[in-house]
Amino acid sequence: MTQTPPIPQSAQDQPGEPALTGVRNFRDVGGLPTADGRRVRSGALYRSGHLASATPEDAAFLDSLGLHTIFDFRNSADMALEGPDVALRGVRQVNLPLTDPAHGAEFWQMVRNGELAELRAALGDGQAAARMAATYQEIVRTRTAEHGRVLHAMAEDSVPALMHCAAGKDRAGLSVAITLLAVGVERDAIEADYLQSNAPHRRYLVRRRDQSEAQLPDEVRELLSPLFDARAEYLAAAFTALEETWGSVDAYFTKGLGFGPDRRERLRARLLDGSL
Repeated sequence: MTQTPPIPQSAQDQPGEPALTGVRNFRDVGGLPTADGRRVRSGALYRSGHLASATPEDAAFLDSLGLHTIFDFRNSADMALEGPDVALRGVRQVNLPLTDPAHGAEFWQMVRNGELAELRAALGDGQAAARMAATYQEIVRTRTAEHGRVLHAMAEDSVPALMHCAAGKDRAGLSVAITLLAVGVERDAIEADYLQSNAPHRRYLVRRRDQSEAQLPDEVRELLSPLFDARAEYLAAAFTALEETWGSVDAYFTKGLGFGPDRRERLRARLLDGSL
């Protein structure tokens, strides 16, 4: 059976990490190091899975963070499946879908309800992992307006911020990675944070029909695993697409996102320790 990518030691439960009941994959990205020796400020940028199932206690914790903006990268199909986010007092909630609700809807319906033969035909022989890598590349190449909007908002006033999608792994994972890249966080640190989504208490709870993940046959679990793993190869594919399309990280931000050096410095002032 295909092995789940290793989880960095930092991905294990941390002292003081909030025990949220209805929100998975929540964490503060504070503490990550930049190339110039600074660190991301704690309490400035958070990431998670969707907030639709947040309990009253979860909502009270999220309220306590003093969030300015929540960026929700889900599309209408996600909303129909999971529901809207819980409302938080005084927090601006911005929905910026990073995938087309019609794009892949039939595929995901098959993932949730298809017969084993369908899963083998669509996901076997490396097809599932290849699809994920291609999706990451597509988002980087085509969702520049959305990512530019997020970075400009955070450079202006939208901090503290929480970014999430459904699982908090792919769309939110990419958006967090791009934000961290913009402020100069080391690539290895970006990858390590991304891989934390593999921790058992953070992983998206896969359901098919009336089966929980624990009830899935081994072959089905193996076929689905690439879709629900955070894999370094996916993030690497996104960075490769960025550099192949724009030539460099600096050109990506300046030409692709319209987010030049002055705006990046303003974002660093918002997110990094020792910057204000």
